[in-house]
Amino acid sequence: MNDTLPSVTVLIAARPDQAEVKAVAAARALDYPPGRVEILLARGKQPSVQRNTGLRAARGELIYFLDDDSVPRPDCLLRAAAHFANPAVKMAGGPNVCPREAPVLEQVFALVLASWLAFGPSRARYLPVGRVRPSSEKELILCNLVARRDALLELGGFNEALYPNEENALMDTLQKQGGTLLYDPGLVVERRPRSTLGSFARMLRTYGRGRAEQFRECPTPGSALNFVPPLFCLYLIALPALIWRAPGGNAWLAPLLLYAAAVLAQTLALVPAGRLGPSLAAAPLIVLSHLLYGYGFWRGCFTRLRAARDRPAVAVTLEQVRGLGQ
Repeated sequence: MNDTLPSVTVLIAARPDQAEVKAVAAARALDYPPGRVEILLARGKQPSVQRNTGLRAARGELIYFLDDDSVPRPDCLLRAAAHFANPAVKMAGGPNVCPREAPVLEQVFALVLASWLAFGPSRARYLPVGRVRPSSEKELILCNLVARRDALLELGGFNEALYPNEENALMDTLQKQGGTLLYDPGLVVERRPRSTLGSFARMLRTYGRGRAEQFRECPTPGSALNFVPPLFCLYLIALPALIWRAPGGNAWLAPLLLYAAAVLAQTLALVPAGRLGPSLAAAPLIVLSHLLYGYGFWRGCFTRLRAARDRPAVAVTLEQVRGLGQ
């Protein structure tokens, strides 16, 4: 049976000076024949470059991408490998969920990430949703993603001009070429959200910037929904002038009132999952997510994207924690 299972390289990106890498211990504990698993730790300061370096050195047929703090359930790799019996499947992934023992503030952040109003279909990245199904980059996330090594190498790996969203652009390309991406709600890793409001806010701005940069590099119809937060920001900026000068006056408040009603409805919908206190705390953060994502998106429309030849070299150190056959 072991010989019929595909070989896998677990590829983990970490910082150069990071002493504890939780994902390494979790990878060692995966319920998969040890001789069929290679664990590579790619240390550096640019995750896209780190992953491309590891991808070129990897020997596994499949690559299991984990962030340094991802803790997959022991059955994740066996579950994911089964999907690749279908040769059309190029990637498979699932959600990263907040551990139950996480502090209350992190649980509030997790509620925001898993809410429809804040993240739309991408909520499936943070909450098991539905059944195993063909999906898209809207639902898959790189901290818990398995892919065919040869398919990634054929495309040249990740676009190193993009971070974040380098995986999103690659997934779009795979789908355009006819590859299938699978979302499996049972393929779960535990991963704590940001620990402070400041770091959570920076993450939201970064997500917005990354999406805009991805759209500039690889425009797709699927990105249309991501224009809603930046347009909402423009509406809020223009609202005083619209009320004061535009025909209809106070009628321009109607979209804002509808938005407030939507936030209230979403807050009530979160109560069964997050209790009343955390759900109420999530409400202003849902609004904040739209504002900061929108701000980051506009910023990303004007950042400089440098081609690989124009970027300074980034040092990457590869550590083979476990080799195939060991």
